[in-house]
Amino acid sequence: MSKVEIIEREIKALSSEELAVLRKWFSEFDAATWERQIEEDAKAGKLDSLADAAIKSHQADRSTKF
Repeated sequence: MSKVEIIEREIKALSSEELAVLRKWFSEFDAATWERQIEEDAKAGKLDSLADAAIKSHQADRSTKF
């Protein structure tokens, strides 16, 4: 049995209260993981082309205010 299958089995056995705690924890964990990935990608220059495209669009008056 894989780790994921074991985790799935364990999650199915959680009470409603335990599941709520897990959801909160996982949401925070997932957000932190996503934030770290974005920071790493930015430092590595992986987002530069997107930033350049946004700046060019803005300079060409193709951007809007929210």
